[in-house]
Amino acid sequence: MPSFDIVSEVDLQEVRNGVDQAVRELRNRFDFKNVDAGFELDDETILIHAPEDYQIAQLEDILRDKLAGRGIDGRSIEPGTIEGVGKVRRQRYALRQGIDRDTAKKLTKLTKDSKRKVQSQVNGEKVRITGKKRDDLQAIMAAVREADLETPFQFDNFRD
Repeated sequence: MPSFDIVSEVDLQEVRNGVDQAVRELRNRFDFKNVDAGFELDDETILIHAPEDYQIAQLEDILRDKLAGRGIDGRSIEPGTIEGVGKVRRQRYALRQGIDRDTAKKLTKLTKDSKRKVQSQVNGEKVRITGKKRDDLQAIMAAVREADLETPFQFDNFRD
């Protein structure tokens, strides 16, 4: 029976490349000359630091632009609160990996509401959709793309 998996993953190598490009652009920006600001990548978090809040907002724009250029959806990074007082302000961005339980339930409800002859099964951090017809599976893919679930999805492991 045809099947596919719905996953939400971020390629860490592309994130590393995007952060490196953002660092290079930061070095060339005139408005950040002689300013202690930068980006750091730790495992699954990105740390932005700058002296002022408006500079952190500018750094976030640079980061999102570079990640989008590398094919990473902007919804896959989740901003934390701006912390720190005095000279340095910091903001952490967590990378979203996997599908949480609530989103998986929404996906299974979406497949049931579509009135297609498909089954959905939650396997850890991914959802497997199986059906008899390839057209039904493609209709489910289109419905997931159109749904506003605030998580970037990829369709993986399509078997016919």
